[in-house]
Amino acid sequence: MTDAVLSPCFVYLDNNATTRVRPEVVEAMLPHFGTLFGNPSSMHTCGGVVATQIRDARAHVARLVGAEPEEIVITSGGTESDNMAIRGVLEADGGKRHVVTTKVEHPGVLSTAKWLAGKGCDVTLLDVDGAGRLDLDAYRRALRPDTAVVSVMWANNETGVLFPVEEMAAIAHDRGVPFHTDAVQAVGKIPIRLKETAIGMLSLSGHKLHGPKGVGALYVRSGTRIAPLLYGGHQQQGLRPGTENVPGIIGLGTAARLALEEMATGVPRVRALRDRLENALLAAIPRTAVNGDRDRRLPNTTNMSFEFIEGEAILLRMNELRIAASSGSACTSGSLEPSHVLRAMGVPFTMIHGSVRFSLSTFTTAQEIDYVIEHFPGIVADLRAISPYWK
Repeated sequence: MTDAVLSPCFVYLDNNATTRVRPEVVEAMLPHFGTLFGNPSSMHTCGGVVATQIRDARAHVARLVGAEPEEIVITSGGTESDNMAIRGVLEADGGKRHVVTTKVEHPGVLSTAKWLAGKGCDVTLLDVDGAGRLDLDAYRRALRPDTAVVSVMWANNETGVLFPVEEMAAIAHDRGVPFHTDAVQAVGKIPIRLKETAIGMLSLSGHKLHGPKGVGALYVRSGTRIAPLLYGGHQQQGLRPGTENVPGIIGLGTAARLALEEMATGVPRVRALRDRLENALLAAIPRTAVNGDRDRRLPNTTNMSFEFIEGEAILLRMNELRIAASSGSACTSGSLEPSHVLRAMGVPFTMIHGSVRFSLSTFTTAQEIDYVIEHFPGIVADLRAISPYWK
């Protein structure tokens, strides 16, 4: 029986929500549910073997982002890493209570900022322009003597727009402000060399780069003062205590190793497929626009708006054809409100409701893109035919 028969999706273009776990990752994880079951904190060989493999996995994650293994703290994923970075710095430096972030962050950061505001912190939310770009002069003006931490995503999860976080980190560093970036969407898709930057903390998540769900990491540059969210045992220098999720860590390390190995060849192929899809839909469907900067963005992502129709209706029709995509972030897809990212960009009302995010992966094929190009224009035409606004 093939994967196509087993999967409810014939064409999966929602990889910014989650990715398929690589077969090599599954194979690496399986022994840790059986024969290699030891606790890595134990003194005996059964635990020692596991501890060695965890060290190797941490080293693979470090190499992927250009860091040192001891700077990698394993977490449950991006949301925990975001919380640990922002709240950890604030707790470590209780005197400063100002946080700078943007209006287009993932809920892992925005919800944390909202919670902190309710606890008495002053939060500055930076605007973006119509292409989803930040104003660096406005950013410089936002930094204050009492700024405790800056948190700016490396790549937007809805539009794929890349922010100049390396330059922003250098500006913050000159002011003595710790800089965190949520790089969950960027890691594995673009080269990252943290040693060459002033970035102090970086969040990543395994399931965004063909690893398992429920495991991620926070890079904490040596010397960065950060308090733990949890208290317990000695694991991970006390920054993230508790018995490790060994299968998840092994899977994350394997996924990181494979992502680094194939970046030079896999990323250009994915970008070419993305551009082929985007250009074909723009040519075939009138009153269509790409949301966000088309030059400085992730290679796998396009966010497109189709005027005078609802994105939810498009997704339902696509689902009937076994094509999976998204109208925005998977963490907010249950909401009927328009995307907070597109609202911040000022996307017109007639376009914002008809937005669809296509996000590709290394498993995406040319045949799948051709299938979407063949069927998607008909979906839009059918929905516009019944729209009271389309003429």
